[in-house]
Amino acid sequence: MSGEQERFGEFVGVRRHGYVAELVLDRPKAMNAVSTDMARSIGAACDALGADPRVRVTVVTSSNERAFCVGADLKERNSFTDAELVRQRPVSRGAYTGVLELPMPTIAAVHGFALGGGFELALACDLIVADRTAVVGLPEVSVGVIPGGGGTQLLPRRVGAARAAELVFTARRVEAAEAAGLGLVDQLVDAGQDREEALALAARIAGNSPVGLRAAKRAMRLGHGLDLRAGLEVEDAAWRSVAFSGDRAEGVAAFNEKRAPRWPGEWGGEGE
Repeated sequence: MSGEQERFGEFVGVRRHGYVAELVLDRPKAMNAVSTDMARSIGAACDALGADPRVRVTVVTSSNERAFCVGADLKERNSFTDAELVRQRPVSRGAYTGVLELPMPTIAAVHGFALGGGFELALACDLIVADRTAVVGLPEVSVGVIPGGGGTQLLPRRVGAARAAELVFTARRVEAAEAAGLGLVDQLVDAGQDREEALALAARIAGNSPVGLRAAKRAMRLGHGLDLRAGLEVEDAAWRSVAFSGDRAEGVAAFNEKRAPRWPGEWGGEGE
């Protein structure tokens, strides 16, 4: 699969690196500002990736050297009537939920500006690798709106309610070193190395069972915020979905035979 490329409209591409998919935000002249067309393309790319059993990890990257994504296209928004804004909302929302609901592990490779909806695309991923040029933030209240791509929900889950409140209410931008210290990003790397390091991390993750990876993500996502007893029930349901899978049988056999597993990617009778 390495080297394959697929376009989703003018502004989104997907590259294949073995079992890793790279979802490329590719509107460089606008620093990846998310227009209606771009949002629609992100949603379509996520639909395709989510339905592809070959993909074990997805990495979200940017083709612009100065920015991961600067958020919503405010120039386009400025031309909308109220009715047009209402009609556009489901399309915009679909881009963010598309990334959030990808069933496999996801990693954002962030450099430069990741602001507003751009940072929300990163927050929708399971892990964020950022280089030292990264500047992140949710500045929406400074232009009269609120984070509408999941930021008010995802940021508190990542850094806690009080820290999230300070960041959202002040609308301030956070540079890379502070962002790493606050837990806004998970791995801080040298300038220009975010994509390379994110793809390397993805490759390590992709060596594990695709069935196990998807079930583990589902258990963590569905169990978050539940009380312990309910969370353990979520975990048990996810365990049952993999316990009788081809991957579980292959993993145990490979361990006992002291060899690398050859994952069939097959769910069991109680799985999907």
